[in-house]
Amino acid sequence: MSGEFVPMAPAPCRMRRNILQGALAAGALTLLPCPGLAQTALNSLPRRSLIIGNSSYAHAPLNNPANDARAFAEALKAVDFAVTLQLDASREAMLRAIDDYVGMLARDHAIGVFYFSGHGTQLAWRNYLLPVDSEIRMLNDIPARGVELNTLLQGLTQAKNPMNVIILDACRDNPFGQALPGEQKGLSQFDAPPGSLLAYATSPGNTASDGAGSNGLYTENLLRELKSSDTKIEDIFKRVRLEVRRRSDGRQIPWESTSLEEDFYFRPPRAGTKLSEGEATRHYDEELAIWERIKSANDPAALEDYLRRYPSGVFSEIAQLHLDKVLAQRGQRAIQIASSAPNPYSKGTARADTRFRLGDRYSYRHLDLATNQEIRQYTLVVTAITDTQVIYNNGSLITDLIGNPVKLADGTRYTDAQHQIADYSLGKRWTARHRLTNARGATYDSQIEYRVVARESVTLPAGTFDAFRVEGMGWSQGERFGVEVYNLFWISPEVRRVIAHETRQRFANGKLVKHERYELTGYVQR
Repeated sequence: MSGEFVPMAPAPCRMRRNILQGALAAGALTLLPCPGLAQTALNSLPRRSLIIGNSSYAHAPLNNPANDARAFAEALKAVDFAVTLQLDASREAMLRAIDDYVGMLARDHAIGVFYFSGHGTQLAWRNYLLPVDSEIRMLNDIPARGVELNTLLQGLTQAKNPMNVIILDACRDNPFGQALPGEQKGLSQFDAPPGSLLAYATSPGNTASDGAGSNGLYTENLLRELKSSDTKIEDIFKRVRLEVRRRSDGRQIPWESTSLEEDFYFRPPRAGTKLSEGEATRHYDEELAIWERIKSANDPAALEDYLRRYPSGVFSEIAQLHLDKVLAQRGQRAIQIASSAPNPYSKGTARADTRFRLGDRYSYRHLDLATNQEIRQYTLVVTAITDTQVIYNNGSLITDLIGNPVKLADGTRYTDAQHQIADYSLGKRWTARHRLTNARGATYDSQIEYRVVARESVTLPAGTFDAFRVEGMGWSQGERFGVEVYNLFWISPEVRRVIAHETRQRFANGKLVKHERYELTGYVQR
């Protein structure tokens, strides 16, 4: 393995169920749904929504929120939501509507969608939605005259309904003007409560466009994507993000936080739809062929077309990283999420550091957890860097820029895979699939479903690090046998490589194949 983090992959759902049961018994935290199966139980529940559109502010009126709210209400009615619509609502009306909405969700055990379009602001990391009758003369007026987002979130937690979607198109320019500048632009970053998806029209600390037409830029694209059939809710928002970024020339990039554990569809696929193993492999081969054709493209259109077709594809995270690079070369500077280090409501986000330098050194120790023995220690030194790859120890190991293996010392080669990604935040989910070919010409397919489950302090021989913990469950299958795989790794924003990685692999009968850990013992970054 050349000391490299080399995840293996997923097998059929029958095998996958076995590993999930084993991982849960071993204390793993995350239960992920089997891909390809329609989540019929979730998608058959009652659907309820509260939609608020505030345009007629006395001092900073907006053109589109009322239009946005009406249009969004009609879109939700078309997919079987019961809708409560409030236009130009006072604070009293907003609070009463939220209280009624929360009560309805608890009573009906329903899927909930809350949508707000209008002015919003933040104060001391708390987000406030502004009623049309809010008279804000000083910052201290905001808590008493705005509606705090936590009022809604706490109510949803108490309702204990199965799933909630909160959509905030409330990040316009400062509504108070120069006379009362806010602490920061836009809204503050919040982590989604359990069982929910929290969507912002633009990333935290930034502002959104009110739009040149009858709808805001964000809602205009959301309305279009809601018409898509058989599309998971996360994929809808990913497509909206792509289109808003393109049309705003990078000035507005929507953002989501999610803690969903099941797939939800506004327009569900046929009940019981699932891919056979052969169909899943054919789908992978088709996606791989498309990716191989466009992965070196310097035309953003090719990458955007791929991301529209495969918003949660097995190369989508890598494609997004490459698109960022291509757009940067064309002069587009992506907006940055405001720092959230002191924010008590979020674990924040972290972007992988791809600024490798010649001479960067990373030392690890390799442990056999089944025997509690140290297998060896080794050091990786960056000896060459290309536009897409990092080369260690004169070619004994080659990875992509975010750490995924490309070639090992024994000649094993990998198709592109996104076991490690560019951006980490609590609750984020993604799928990695790859095919490796070893020096003898044998091939193995592998698939892992990953989720960021925590941000925590980790102490290793190299020191103590602030890191995201990522869990993955899946399979690896060769011609003669397959194994079930449980992966666990920690990634720290201050280090350019994984700081620790554990893997446990079992045969389907439960026999342990390996249980190993790699951990950082020291590093030097230029």
